[in-house]
Amino acid sequence: MNARFSHAAFGLRCLRASLGPLRDRCMLLEATVQERPLDLVERILAARPRIVGLSVFIWNVAPLTEVVRLLKAVAPDVQVVLGGPEVSHETAHQPIVQAADYVVRGEGEEAFAKLCKALLTGLPPADRVLDGGSPDLAALTLPYGEYTDEDLAHRVLYVEASRGCPFSCQFCLSALDERVRMFDEERLFAAFEDLLARGATVFKFIDRTFNLKLRFAEAILRFFLERHRPGLFVHFEMVPDRLPDSLRGLLAAFPEGAVQLEVGIQTFDPDVQSRIERRQDLAKTEDNIRFLVERSGVHVHTDLIVGLPGEDLDTFAQGFDRLFAWGPHEIQVGILKRLNGAPIGVHTDAFAMVYSPGPPYEILRNDRLSFDELSFMRHFARLFDRLYNQGHLLATSRALLTPAPFARMAGFTRRVLDDHGTSHHLALSALAGHAFAALVDDGLAPQDAAALVMQDLTRDKPRAVPQAIAAHPRVEVAALPAHVPAPDVAHALPRQARHLAGARASRSGAIPDRAR
Repeated sequence: MNARFSHAAFGLRCLRASLGPLRDRCMLLEATVQERPLDLVERILAARPRIVGLSVFIWNVAPLTEVVRLLKAVAPDVQVVLGGPEVSHETAHQPIVQAADYVVRGEGEEAFAKLCKALLTGLPPADRVLDGGSPDLAALTLPYGEYTDEDLAHRVLYVEASRGCPFSCQFCLSALDERVRMFDEERLFAAFEDLLARGATVFKFIDRTFNLKLRFAEAILRFFLERHRPGLFVHFEMVPDRLPDSLRGLLAAFPEGAVQLEVGIQTFDPDVQSRIERRQDLAKTEDNIRFLVERSGVHVHTDLIVGLPGEDLDTFAQGFDRLFAWGPHEIQVGILKRLNGAPIGVHTDAFAMVYSPGPPYEILRNDRLSFDELSFMRHFARLFDRLYNQGHLLATSRALLTPAPFARMAGFTRRVLDDHGTSHHLALSALAGHAFAALVDDGLAPQDAAALVMQDLTRDKPRAVPQAIAAHPRVEVAALPAHVPAPDVAHALPRQARHLAGARASRSGAIPDRAR
């Protein structure tokens, strides 16, 4: 059960590719979390399976728990096998594990194939929980042939060049990895060549540390740079303070919007960094991000976490303002989660960390942040994503958040909550109307505020005029300047393209000074 249709379940394809002689007896079945468990069970049983394998993540464990219970109620002879990060740790207390027949922990290619053979030959293992181990990557069948033409045409393709992570960040399950293993370059590039020949356009690398092995990272960048064509988009997660000139030159050579880098900052507080074992040179990180934003066409997505042990709202706000000044295209504000197995749990008692007992296991309060403050930050994060990250209101948000971006975003969040009581399910025009009112209250001339908002709303297509603008007696909506055309960035995904269009508009002088 994927979070949305555009996602493709990479793990399932890895499992099917590695089933050997059983592969042709296996079918992949995908749904989204919007589908009713009962309807999914009906689809599963229509195939008359003997074994059902479910890939369990934090976002689908609740509906899949119901799926397992229904399967065992109506088809008790069907063997249900679980795998995935959600059930690979702390399995004993999980209701979904108690309802299923078997669990494969960790990497499942070899263990799942062995289990299926045993079950089909009537020799079931004695243990219900099986360890997947660390298969030899050179011996695995690569999964890329499992992507269908439909996948290539309509979905993000997940790929990997390595497994494992050398770092020990306590909020992350990758902290449990013992080593980093690399796939064979020749085999990998041959598979990518085949995907490109079949029309693949969006490659999302799931490696935790794309730029850890510099020679390999350079080879991957050269591969895609030499084969670049309109429509190609590649995503990597990078170590933020490791970007030598060789990588900089290759990244800067890509067309604007063809590459996205995800950069995990998480916290600027040195004591918190040390406490959660997050090693990072912030001076080098700043230099790297400023280079990417100012001197390349790379789309830069950054991450910060609220609720880390020992960090209060003031220090988080300082870090947010510092990161915003570096100019990344997106800042994802995440709420700390205590994932099953993640070492962050060692701080529970010392910092009075209280987490939600159910997925996504978010922090509810600790000794530095109250429940009310963390609830507010959930609204803050959601509205910042709509206002800034998604790029629909880019010029408006830049004006609204300058100076003191955290304080101004907090004020905007309070304005929205006072009016609506929630940050959920608000139309873009409603947010634009609140932004217009906030800008006017802050002293910006109504005509200038209206021009900013309307320029944003009409940049990619005409949209509804916010009532606050249309009803303002000093604003002539029809006389507003024409929108700035979006640049030719067909290779970028929608929100990336909107950020690039906003950057072009700013450089052209179409965005007033205060918004830059």
